[in-house]
Amino acid sequence: MPVVAIQPSYGNAAARRHWSDTLDKEVSFGEGHHRSALTSAQLESLLLTHSSGKARFWGATAVQDKNMRRLRTGDVVLFTGGKIIRGIGEVGVTFKNAAFADTMWSPDPVKGSWHNVYSLLSFQPTEIPYREVWALPSFNENDNFMGLRILEGEKAEEVLLGLGIDTFTDTQRKIQRDIDVATALAAGTQIVPVEAVRTSAATYRRDARQVIVSRAEALLVREYTASLSGVDVQRLRTPAGITDIHVSGPEGTEIIEAKSSSDHSYVRAALAQLLDYAPHSPRPADRLAGLFPVRPTDSDVALLHRYGIDCLFRSAAGVFDRLAAPSAARQRMREIWTAV
Repeated sequence: MPVVAIQPSYGNAAARRHWSDTLDKEVSFGEGHHRSALTSAQLESLLLTHSSGKARFWGATAVQDKNMRRLRTGDVVLFTGGKIIRGIGEVGVTFKNAAFADTMWSPDPVKGSWHNVYSLLSFQPTEIPYREVWALPSFNENDNFMGLRILEGEKAEEVLLGLGIDTFTDTQRKIQRDIDVATALAAGTQIVPVEAVRTSAATYRRDARQVIVSRAEALLVREYTASLSGVDVQRLRTPAGITDIHVSGPEGTEIIEAKSSSDHSYVRAALAQLLDYAPHSPRPADRLAGLFPVRPTDSDVALLHRYGIDCLFRSAAGVFDRLAAPSAARQRMREIWTAV
């Protein structure tokens, strides 16, 4: 599980210059004064990861030495400023080199060189408001993320799942896992446990990568929750994962899973997640519902209804229709999902 670093990066003129110089565009580290400032080992590592000789970079001063030692290849950085996550990056190569840092950024007059340097395997500009992070179970409203913050374990997982972040490294690991399983099955050999699978450095020899940030579901959730009134809406961490929407109100408790598509595979995924979440609601769930951008097919609506799950879909901007499951099916399934 990667760690997640929340990195303020746009709050003052110096940070904005850094952003313009080394995040908005790649730095040609393989030539000129940049190259001459690197050790041979650092240059070799960078070229192995960024074969083009170009990469995006960020850095931190000595006050962050301890935090920066915790970052590794594949970790995720949320670059923040102005109550917005302005970009999401994936750590490539980390190293300490004041001479190299000074070729990109002028040293801070008080804190000195930005000598804790890391390249980015992938980078995606975003405009994610802080409120989407505040809505996650482990965060508080009006937390403005002052100073570099390193999240590990459940908190890191919460951010990755809650914001829909898929990293290049994790995608490569999944692909490699599929290859390993297929190879083992074809050869009739033992399948290696998933925790033993490691992605080799050679896998990273590709440029122009991106972190994938799934925004469709988040925007659908935002629009749907804006249509509600008189209820308490939140996200809950459960042993099964983080709910998209957990509603408590006069009509009881409802768990809602949002999907970016109404295709059959997405309907099936919503059904499975809802049945997984249901037993973990603090108050027994009265309803479960899948939320979709358009109406699913009749057969997929029937699939949800068979398991007592309502179907919510967007019929117009800001307007959502509900196809309620038969009460008998809901009651039958509720006895299952609320059983101890």
